Amino acid sequence: MTNPAQLLVRTLRDIADAMVSMLAHIIEIPRNVKQGMVLGLDMFFVALAMVVAYGYPLADGSKPPGVVEAFCAAITMLASAAVFLRMGLYRAIIRFMGQQAIWTIIQAVSYATLALGAAVFFTQADVPRTMPFVFWAVAMCSIGGTRLVVRASYQARLRSSSKNVLIYGAGESGRQLLTALHHGDQYRVVAFVDDDPRAQHSVINGLQVAKPKDLEALVEAHAITQVLLAIPSATTERRREIINSLVGLPVHVRTVPKINELIGGAAAVSQIQDIDLDDLLGRDPVPPHPELIDRCITDKTVMVTGAGGSIGAELCRQILEAKPQELILLDNSEYALYRIERELKELQNRRGSHIDTICLLGSVRDQQRMETIYRTFSVETVYHAAAYKHVPMVEHNVAEGVANNVFGTWHAAEAARVAGVETFVLVSTDKAVRPTNIMGASKRFAELILQGLAGEESDTRFCMVRFGNVLGSSGSVVPLFREQIEAGGAVTVTHPEVSRYFMSIQEAAQLVLQAGALGTGGDVFVLDMGEPVRIVDLAKRMIRLSGHDVGSGGERYNSVDIDFIGLRPGEKLHEELLLGTSVSGTGHPMIMRAEEESLTHGQVCVALKELMLRCDAMDCQGITRVLRGAVNGFDNHEVRHDHLWVKQGRVGKRRAMAAEMEAPNVKKLFPESAVESGA
Repeated sequence: MTNPAQLLVRTLRDIADAMVSMLAHIIEIPRNVKQGMVLGLDMFFVALAMVVAYGYPLADGSKPPGVVEAFCAAITMLASAAVFLRMGLYRAIIRFMGQQAIWTIIQAVSYATLALGAAVFFTQADVPRTMPFVFWAVAMCSIGGTRLVVRASYQARLRSSSKNVLIYGAGESGRQLLTALHHGDQYRVVAFVDDDPRAQHSVINGLQVAKPKDLEALVEAHAITQVLLAIPSATTERRREIINSLVGLPVHVRTVPKINELIGGAAAVSQIQDIDLDDLLGRDPVPPHPELIDRCITDKTVMVTGAGGSIGAELCRQILEAKPQELILLDNSEYALYRIERELKELQNRRGSHIDTICLLGSVRDQQRMETIYRTFSVETVYHAAAYKHVPMVEHNVAEGVANNVFGTWHAAEAARVAGVETFVLVSTDKAVRPTNIMGASKRFAELILQGLAGEESDTRFCMVRFGNVLGSSGSVVPLFREQIEAGGAVTVTHPEVSRYFMSIQEAAQLVLQAGALGTGGDVFVLDMGEPVRIVDLAKRMIRLSGHDVGSGGERYNSVDIDFIGLRPGEKLHEELLLGTSVSGTGHPMIMRAEEESLTHGQVCVALKELMLRCDAMDCQGITRVLRGAVNGFDNHEVRHDHLWVKQGRVGKRRAMAAEMEAPNVKKLFPESAVESGA
């Protein structure tokens, strides 16, 4: 048998469910109909307020209202309706009503009260003196109170399916974020967390500000799924400390944009995003020297090859900040060029600047077109970022990868020399050092081309900049790991001990731009990148910051496994940045100049001729022999993965014959006495 208490609870629950259901139906009604309904309801509340205000002193025997009083009430209702409409009381959506709307209601009810007072004065109605005060109080509670109840009911319905979150940072950005989240249905903010002792134990918009040491208890007590970092002005070091303190918690860590993005108008506080790649990296970015960046860009005509790629696109963004006279974008991908063109136009519109950006379709392997472009636009600085960079992909397409990376660089650089371009900067990679794959060998050969050209009489300064992996670039591990984590599958890592040097894409672009100013001719620049990062450690960090555990989790959050799939074709465990130990300083404290072996221009030309014949014949074994003779450290590579080579059944055949032929061919192309030391 149901007891009275249970019956009461059930009844209240049924009433609440009915109200929520009715509210949901009301929300679906057309807006103009809802506005009319709300106006009618407000007029009812105005009439009710007048009745209550007039009838309040009836206990002492006051007479009932007459014709004059009724006329006074009609005037008040008409005036109130006009005031409410004029002040836009029905333009505000009740369920999204904010503080400004509440203030408008207070003003509107106050004007209605003044209208009542004026009507009483001019009609000489016999009403109690307390009537305006009681009228204002009752109208305010009924008109404003019903709106607040509707808003609270709607928000309660939304929060029932929303995620519990904490906001780390109780400053201005944290308060703005809270206001933005209140109008959505995705997140329910439980509390603030702040490390400022002055803010702790205070209450902001009804939420307690807790200490960082209470984070774990809050996460457990409220089933928190996400921590939102609202600390845009925090230093890089402080952000990293906070993120490190959150790594062990079963929460997804996300953030609002940084202060420079907010000030520049490129983002808003409400744009919640995953934490920056710089924070994942765990190292301080190399500070740029603006005077070095400006030296080859400001008021000059600048060209970027491979402008649609990750590095090329970032180069274009930063070049615009240095205010060139004209920016030329070259790419062989129509869509990539279209995408970066749109982005740069939007970027300039936000900044209120205008710099001519010219998009050209074309291949860097077309020397005649390259020379025509240089001469037509009077190009002064070239940043050569066009290349095939994905190691396994080039292993599967040896001839095409070498043709693009080697001959693309040769034709672009030779055209620059003939056209009198001032500065030509090659974007290189740490995989060019003692390479174990075709991509790395082709990039080192591209470096040798520029070193050879630098030894000739020329008005063009040739230099190259070598750096490690770029976080967030196309084909890099970070986007892949994020996709795998979001899909709920295992994160794939090639080997438990594999490590790489990392930098952010912004930092990489800054280094390239500065290298052009530091170069004197044939320079190989490398960055002091600190210690290499183990890929498995990066994967674990990303998994934990996404709110998961590695390998085995608890009941409240999922676990994500790490699968080791083995090194891919051409990959090695550890990358290097230098061929030797001979390095010298530059004008930048974090950029070094490497002193490395090079070939003469004549030797390069002979090797290029032989390489071209081998590429035209799709002779992967011959391509490898030429690269072995030219590139130091590229000794043990065998063609095993090229798709055409495999399909033709040529893998593993004639190895003995190739070995016999290789020594005399290499000796003919590159006699030991002809190899010079020094760039």
